[in-house]
Amino acid sequence: MKICSICKKISGSDSDHLDCIQKRRVELEDEDFKNKIGEKLELAKDNQDLGVEVKAILEHLAKEKED
Repeated sequence: MKICSICKKISGSDSDHLDCIQKRRVELEDEDFKNKIGEKLELAKDNQDLGVEVKAILEHLAKEKED
């Protein structure tokens, strides 16, 4: 038996819990996605390539900020 390094609870095996490992992996992927989303969309460079729906959402958000 060992203590899981992620949740700090007792593990029945000599490694971390599989669900803890998967949860940690998903959290890291989410954080990585959040950090790279601006680069993927490239909103600051050229908004001519954006779809009509995305442009409408951005305009709506800009209106809300002005009010």
